[in-house]
Amino acid sequence: MDKEVDPRVLTVIDEMRLKGPRLTPVEIVAKMGVFDARDKPFEHAWLATGDNVIATIWAEWVNVSASGRWFYLESLDAHHRAGGGERNAQQLQRAKDRLALLKRSYDAGNGFRAVVQTNRIAILEVESNKDAKVSTRVRDDDEWHVASWEPEQKLAVLVRGPRGWAPSEAEVQAARERGNIPQKLSAAAKAADDEKATPEAVQAAALEYVVKHFTGYGYKAENMTGKGFDLEVSNAKGQTLLRVTVKGTAPGVPSFKLGKEESDCSKREPLWRLLVVTDAGTGMAQHKIYKPNEINSAPGYDPS
Repeated sequence: MDKEVDPRVLTVIDEMRLKGPRLTPVEIVAKMGVFDARDKPFEHAWLATGDNVIATIWAEWVNVSASGRWFYLESLDAHHRAGGGERNAQQLQRAKDRLALLKRSYDAGNGFRAVVQTNRIAILEVESNKDAKVSTRVRDDDEWHVASWEPEQKLAVLVRGPRGWAPSEAEVQAARERGNIPQKLSAAAKAADDEKATPEAVQAAALEYVVKHFTGYGYKAENMTGKGFDLEVSNAKGQTLLRVTVKGTAPGVPSFKLGKEESDCSKREPLWRLLVVTDAGTGMAQHKIYKPNEINSAPGYDPS
């Protein structure tokens, strides 16, 4: 909502809005080079022509430093909403897609284009209130960039304008509290978490994650552990789509092996796939599926 936006930011938004033609939120993104914008009206980031990344910046969470520079804290916890609670399957995928595009721009050393928007309801309700709608969306002519990407702190810092500047620790901490960004774990807490990350616990977390992922999209995931794979995934018509062996990795459990039965099944079963969940049991868990001839490229795979 406008009243949650820093007045200095709101003034700039109003100037942007008044100097251009009146466009809908989708038309703004389309004119920035996203040809399928109308098919993706609810996305939070897009890949435009020229391999340019465009991302939504919620004005309610834009912070203005003592020097006048704008910055924005991006939570790397894709599973949880800023307002509390777990994201549903669609929200989770949307958050992962956004983080992947921001990470892509960071790894390439490129900036990204932003659309700055305000909302008609409180910012913490944007993902949980079905009546949530965009109030104002404008194209920002100033380039943004990802100044830092810190998985251990579950945090990335996005900055508007030229590189070479970053907010102070005090400014980041104040922005964390304002934006409901998870705090960094203490060394003791992190060590305790690592101690809990036994291979059994990580595998259980990976299986739970995968079942929730497939069922969230309307598929059935039946437990088949002991038959050379862990899950048989089928659609609503009962057609078997995949037979998946699930493996998880985490900071305390960095690798995994395939059992003989799993290895044999990968050679004889056409639908067999390896699904690796990285950071299993954490809010940053992600997965990737590998065909039998791609197993050696799976992160954490130990062929010995």
